[in-house]
Amino acid sequence: MTLKIKPPQQVVARPAGDNSLLAILSPGDFAQICMDLEHVLLRVHDVLNEPGEEIKYVYFPTAGCVSMVQVTPDGTVEVGTVGFEGMVGIPLLLHGTSAPTRALVQVEGEGYRMTSAAFRRTIAMSDSTYRILLRFALAFFNQVAQSVACNRLHSLEARCARWLLITHDRVDGDSFKLTQEFLSFMLGVHRPAVTLAAGVLQKAGYIHYSRGKITITDRPGLEGASCSCYHATRDDYLALAS
Repeated sequence: MTLKIKPPQQVVARPAGDNSLLAILSPGDFAQICMDLEHVLLRVHDVLNEPGEEIKYVYFPTAGCVSMVQVTPDGTVEVGTVGFEGMVGIPLLLHGTSAPTRALVQVEGEGYRMTSAAFRRTIAMSDSTYRILLRFALAFFNQVAQSVACNRLHSLEARCARWLLITHDRVDGDSFKLTQEFLSFMLGVHRPAVTLAAGVLQKAGYIHYSRGKITITDRPGLEGASCSCYHATRDDYLALAS
């Protein structure tokens, strides 16, 4: 799906500083990078980049979630999630030109993008910006490693709780749109298995799930149902601001 550029007269955009990475830049670095940013809407199922194709833009979400999904002949599974805490386009940071994963908007939101050329100029001109973005890349790679271990070692209910918590951290309020089909896609399982896992969490009173909409009704309970992988990943991202 084609990414929608938001007309400036239509809606007031969230400030670029709502992205945590941009917010911790020095005032000078922030002012410099803002000169090249373009505000965009992030619609569900928008593809920001395809595996193997040249990355044209780097994205800094301010709301919503973007999934990095690995596409194989045997199926598709999510390996990482990016929201307001990060950026989409890490390969450019590491002097690559393409990604092995598809960047897919899983929960609608908004953010800012800049061209790959402008991004390369930015990290070449500012060592401090480059270092901050590299720290995010490390935290993201830790998330990917944690997801691999989680998918192998933990129950589907715990993994589902972890994924819902990660998403809840990145959206406004306690409710967000999410179909069973998309959740099964993210967890790498068939829809009947997702129905059972979500049913267990709903019966326990942690969530309410109806007609493609999830509401977190008991956040502490959901954290208790999740595995330790959630807190490990969250702590890595919190350390970026310290």
